[in-house]
Formats: sequence, C-alpha cells, structure tokens
Amino acid sequence: MMKERKTKRRCVKRSGGAVFSSAREDLISTLPDALISQILLYLPTKEAVRTSVLSSRWKSVWLLIPKLDLDSKQFPDHNAFMGFMEKFIDISREHKSCLHKLKLRVHQNGSDQSCVTPWIDFVARRKLKHLDVECLSVKRDQYLEVIPLSLYICDTLVYLRIHGVSFGLFESISLPRLKTMCLEQNAYASEKVLESLISSCPVLEDLTIVRRTHDNVKVLRVHSQTLTCLSVGFDSGESDEAMHSYSKGETRLWIDAPRLKYLYLENEVSKSKVISNTGSLVKVSFVDSCSYPSDEFAVSKQQIVRDFFTAISRVKDVTFSKSIMKLIWAYLQVQPLPWFCNMSCLEAEFSRSDVNILSTFLERCPNLTSIVLDSISFSRLPQCLLSSLEIVEIKSRFTGRSVEIKVARYFVENSLVLKKLVVHLSDSMQKRSLVHLRDLLALPRPSNCQIVYVVDS
Repeated sequence: MMKERKTKRRCVKRSGGAVFSSAREDLISTLPDALISQILLYLPTKEAVRTSVLSSRWKSVWLLIPKLDLDSKQFPDHNAFMGFMEKFIDISREHKSCLHKLKLRVHQNGSDQSCVTPWIDFVARRKLKHLDVECLSVKRDQYLEVIPLSLYICDTLVYLRIHGVSFGLFESISLPRLKTMCLEQNAYASEKVLESLISSCPVLEDLTIVRRTHDNVKVLRVHSQTLTCLSVGFDSGESDEAMHSYSKGETRLWIDAPRLKYLYLENEVSKSKVISNTGSLVKVSFVDSCSYPSDEFAVSKQQIVRDFFTAISRVKDVTFSKSIMKLIWAYLQVQPLPWFCNMSCLEAEFSRSDVNILSTFLERCPNLTSIVLDSISFSRLPQCLLSSLEIVEIKSRFTGRSVEIKVARYFVENSLVLKKLVVHLSDSMQKRSLVHLRDLLALPRPSNCQIVYVVDS
C-alpha cells in the first residue's frame, strides 16, 4: 500500500479549480526545435552533439545549431574527423540549414586527404558570417588546402581568420560586410592577390597579417579607406637566418590607411617601410625580438628607421622593444631624430648599453606624461620630462638594491607633477622588498602622488 502511494502523482488544487501536477516534467522537450537549437548554441559543440543520444527526437536537433567548433584531435584519427564532417554536411544539405559560424582546427600530415577546401566551399554558399580555419601541417612549408573561389564572394561574411592555407588567383572578389580579417602564415599566388583581398573589403576595420618568409609576397601593400587597427609581423617560429636572408632582399611594407588608429609591427623586417596618411594614428607598437647577426645589419636598416620615425612623429602612444635602440642609433649616425611633440605615452625596453640612446630619444619627447620602463639602468631623465611626467612604471623587480632606490627616489623627488609611481615586487622576495619600499613611501613628494606596488608571481 505504501509503495503504491509513493508512485501516485500528487495533485494540488489551486484557486480557480485548476489542477497542477507536482511531478517533474521534461519541459525542454516540449519546446520547438528552433528554440532548442538556440539553447544548445551556448554549449561546446562536443556537448551539444551528445544530446543526440537522449531520444529519437533529439537525434538531429543539434544539427540545427548555427555554429560548429571542432578540433580534429578530438577524434580517434583523421578519417573519423572527416567522416563526421561529411555526415554533418550531408544532413545540413538535407535539412537546408545554414551555418553562421564555423571554427575548425585541422591537424594534417603529408598522407592525409585534403578536405577543408570543399567544406569551406559548402558553408560559404550558405549565409556564413564567421569563419575560423586553422590548418596545421607536419611539414612546415607544405600547404595542403586552397581557398575556394566561393569564399571570395561571400556577401554575408563578417569575420575571417585563415591559418596555413593557400590563396589562389580569383576573377572577382566581393566581401561587402567583412570587418575583421586575420591572415596567418598563409601562401599567396601573387602579391596582387593579397593586395586585392585587403583593398576589396569596403568596411574592413581590423586586419592582422602574420607572415612567413616564403609566402610569395615581397612587397606588402595595405590600402584601405576604413581600416582602424593593423597588425603586421612574421611568424615567431621563423629562424633568424631566414629572417636575415629575407630582409636583405627587395622587400617593402607600404601602408595607406587614412583612418588607421592602432599600428602593431612585430618582427617586421621588410627592408623599407612607407606609412602614409598617418594623421589618425594614436598608438604604435614596434616589437622586434629577432636576434640579428651584427650591428652592421642595424646600419643597413637606416631607411626603415627614417621612414618609420617620420611616419609616427605625431603619434601619442608608442611601444618599443630592445632591438629598436640599435635602429635609433643607426638613424642618429645620419641625422637628428624628429620631434615627437604629440607623444604622451611611451613603453620602452632597453639594456644598460642603450641608456644614452634612450635619453637622446626622450629629449625629443617634451610632452611625455606616462612612461613604462623595463629597466632602471639610468638615474636621470631629461629636465623637460620632470615638468610633464604624471605616471612612471618600472617593470623590473624591485628588490631594494641601492640603484633601484636611487632611481625611484629621483622620480619622486624631482618630478613636479608626478601622480603615480608603480613598482613591481617579486613574490619570492616580497617581505624584503617591502622593507625598502617603506623608506620610499616616507619620502616627501607632491601631495597627490601615489606609490603603488604590484606583486609579480
């Protein structure tokens, strides 16, 4: 009797005579397929596919999700990955469903069958908005996949990231909605292919190009009337020998983007750089981590430095790496640096041997208000900066050495309008560093000046 009572549905009578069951019901399954697919959209693809085992009704609901995010390493082997994608495409074709977002990470060796090209062709014809494809080949210089012609005329595409493929010739191109494009370690049929791909995007705002020395592009031309953010550099995996050999050729970077605000150049070793129409530039970052054979190479890049510094002389925010100091030195052998009267923020890496070069550069920045330094190898700043600096950050770990205390004391006691001094402490030496920091905090300083410490793990 007790067992029977437990299995009965309990009913609760509410006002108005309505009777509601308190038993748990599968309310999600009562929703229409379109709404369920929107719920599954918030799950990783792998988890969404698992819902197909719940019931016959759920078997194909996940196929209606307008996104697909897959990594071939999640499958037993490449054939299993291909089989899944082919099945997905067949069912999508049958249901006439549209995939708005596709993200694929494909690992291939020399014997794997080419497969990505037809998949991109399929989705590009079906209102695709977001495409992210990364092809990773065991053989570094082998491009297994070719971009299909249908992608060049995808009028719904908004975001495009392509890594490790080949861009062939095309008769026409139309990407009227593309706003963000990332081209990483690809090969191009010609320089014109890449140039046309960039210039034919009428609303492009954000462009990233990660190059390789064998991408078949000697002169990179970036021409865009709408571009606001540009990042250009070379693959960090390239050898110093390959980079040095490339830079000795007739290589060139040409940028014409009147609305450009943010420019990032990383390991960009083209022999000549021409940056025109720079009136809108706000921030420039020049990071060069390559180790070049000798100082003779720096001298050979005088034209790079001349064009580069002239182009950014009106920029407000600049970041330099250590190797740029060699280029500044090469420039100074020919003529004085231009004035950087608009520059208000500077982040610079330098070694002890570069202290005088940095000081010379700072003398040309009379209105600098914020400076971030990775080292404290010098103890004096140009006098003009003492009346303009408001924020100083020293990234090298503060351990209490006499030179560190001397530099910090110099900023606090001499900077007339200093508002904040940021020092970094080592986690392992935090207690010892704080003892010396207390002495720094006790120094007389402008009334509104803060001394802030950051503990680095």
